[in-house]
Amino acid sequence: MTVLKALNWATDYLKEHRVENPRLNAELLLARSMRLSREELYIRLHDQAMEEEIKTLEGLIRRRGSGEPLQYILGHQEFWSIDLKVDPRVLIPRPETERLVEEALSILAKISSKKIPSVLELGTGSGAIAISLAKEVKNIFLVATDLSGDALMVAKDNARQAGVSDKIGFVKGDLLNPFHPGETFDLILSNPPYISDSEIKDLSREVRNHEPLIALKGGKDGLEFYRKLISQTSSYLKRGGRLLLEVGNNQAPSISEMIEAEGGFERPERVKDLSGTERVVKAQKVDSRKWRVEKN
Repeated sequence: MTVLKALNWATDYLKEHRVENPRLNAELLLARSMRLSREELYIRLHDQAMEEEIKTLEGLIRRRGSGEPLQYILGHQEFWSIDLKVDPRVLIPRPETERLVEEALSILAKISSKKIPSVLELGTGSGAIAISLAKEVKNIFLVATDLSGDALMVAKDNARQAGVSDKIGFVKGDLLNPFHPGETFDLILSNPPYISDSEIKDLSREVRNHEPLIALKGGKDGLEFYRKLISQTSSYLKRGGRLLLEVGNNQAPSISEMIEAEGGFERPERVKDLSGTERVVKAQKVDSRKWRVEKN
């Protein structure tokens, strides 16, 4: 069988099994089977594929046709121009989360001109956010937590591969539980689980059946983790410190209200992603020294 015929078979199979972008998926999986880049694959379209390569392709295509995410099959996903290892132990990083990284870098640029900023990421998963910050900020003190020990193993591997292991401390635990109120940070950020119980059934089969539900399920209304986090955060932020949260569709108003009701923060701001969705909520802890001066 020629490479072209193998590619056409794989594309047709994925179409029949309702896989989005079947041609692209087929190209990437055939390239993996033949240990080629996509560019090299097209140079060899009229060559004969080896029997072992076809067998490998068939196995990968059937996995994809069953709904297993392409990223898990290939074993990696790009985020912030960093190639990250991903497997079923961690959620696959999404492009919209790069908006959270952009906002964090904007905050850190102001802090790092005066001192080494301290940052806490809650629920690191693959380590995508913490690693991106570590790559971009030369001097930084980063702590990244996760409830899952398996996820932390992946994050540590990714940090080593990215060359930033010495800049990130990984801690196992639920949200802020591993820390004492005396341990404070300039920035606390998180992309917590925010899918409501009723929405889980509507997720794609790739997400619902293969990605870790612990990293997705946000309780009855999707806001369970925000309630816990916001109620605790102020004690772990330095004066003037920032809270930065990724949020789900239509959740920004509710989360902003939670922060205002909690007190201790300036008025929260809501930031839109490229699609126009309010994707990030940010708030600054009130600097009590500044407040006293203004009051007097």
